[in-house]
Amino acid sequence: MAAYLIIFSFIALGLVLQQWPKVPSGSAHWLNQVAIFVCLPALVLIHVPTLEPDPSLLPLVAVPWALLALTVGVVWPLARWLGWPREVMAVLLVLLPLGNTSFLGFPLTEALLGATALPLAVVYDQFGSFLMVCTHVLFVVAWFGQGANPTVGRVLAQMLRFPPFLALGVALVWGHDWLGDWGWVIAEGLADLLLPLVTVAIGLSLKWRLPGQYWPALVFGVSAKLLVLPLAAMGGLVVTAGALSLDPMVARVALLEAAMPSMITASALLIRANLAPDLASALVTWTVVLSVATVPLWHALGGLIWG
Repeated sequence: MAAYLIIFSFIALGLVLQQWPKVPSGSAHWLNQVAIFVCLPALVLIHVPTLEPDPSLLPLVAVPWALLALTVGVVWPLARWLGWPREVMAVLLVLLPLGNTSFLGFPLTEALLGATALPLAVVYDQFGSFLMVCTHVLFVVAWFGQGANPTVGRVLAQMLRFPPFLALGVALVWGHDWLGDWGWVIAEGLADLLLPLVTVAIGLSLKWRLPGQYWPALVFGVSAKLLVLPLAAMGGLVVTAGALSLDPMVARVALLEAAMPSMITASALLIRANLAPDLASALVTWTVVLSVATVPLWHALGGLIWG
C-alpha cells in the first residue's frame, strides 16, 4: 500500500496548496511543463535502450495493445454518437488504455504474485504502456490539441519537436551509454521527480465539483478502466490460452496490469495541452481511489481461473 499512500499524499499536498493564497494560480501548469519537458525525456533515455523483445512473453505485449485497439474502436464512434466534445474524446482515448503499470503496477504485482512475477510486469509496462506514451499518447495530444481542423503535417511537426519524442529518437539511435556516469545520475534524478511533480499538479488542478457535461464521461471512463477493460483482457487471455500455450503466471500478471488505474503521466500530457484538464484529473483520482477495491477483485478472479 506504500505506493498508494505516496500518490494520495502528493495529491493531498496539491489540494492543500490549491487553497493557499500565496501559491500562484498557474503553478500546476508549470509543474507539468517541467515534468513533460525535462523529467519524461530523462525517463525515455533511461528505459528505451533496455527494451529486448522475447517471443515467449508475447501475451504481455499483446494485451495492452489489444486494449488500446478496443478503446479506439469503441470510444471514437461512441463519443461522436453522444456528441461529446473533442477534448473529452482525447481524455478517454488516452486514459482508458494507459494504466499506472509501473509505480502502482510493480509493487502490487510483487506483493500479490511474488517477486518472480515482477519481471513480467516490467515487460507489460515497457513494451505496452511506455511505448504507448511515446507514440499513441503523443499523437492523440498533438491531433486533438490542434483544434477542430488538425492536419497530419502539423501534428507530425508538433510531435517531432516534442522533447519526449526527440528523446525517443536519441534513445533508439544512440542508446544511453553516451550519458556517462554523471549523465546517468542526473537522468535518474530527473526521472524520479516525474511522479511527485505530476501528482502535486493533479492536486493543484483537481476540482471535486466537476462541470456537469463531464460527469457521463467520468462515469463511463471509471467503469471502463476498472471493470470493462480488465474483463476484456481476461476474456481474451482465456480464449487464446490454448493457441498461445499461455503460462498461468503470465496470464495473471497481464490481467493485474490491465486492471491498474489510469496513468498519471499521461494525464499530465492532457492537462498541459488543455484537453479537458478537470476531467483528466478527476479520472486519474477516482480510478486510483477505487482501484484499492477493484485490483484485489481481479487478482482473486485470476487466481480462480489460472490458480
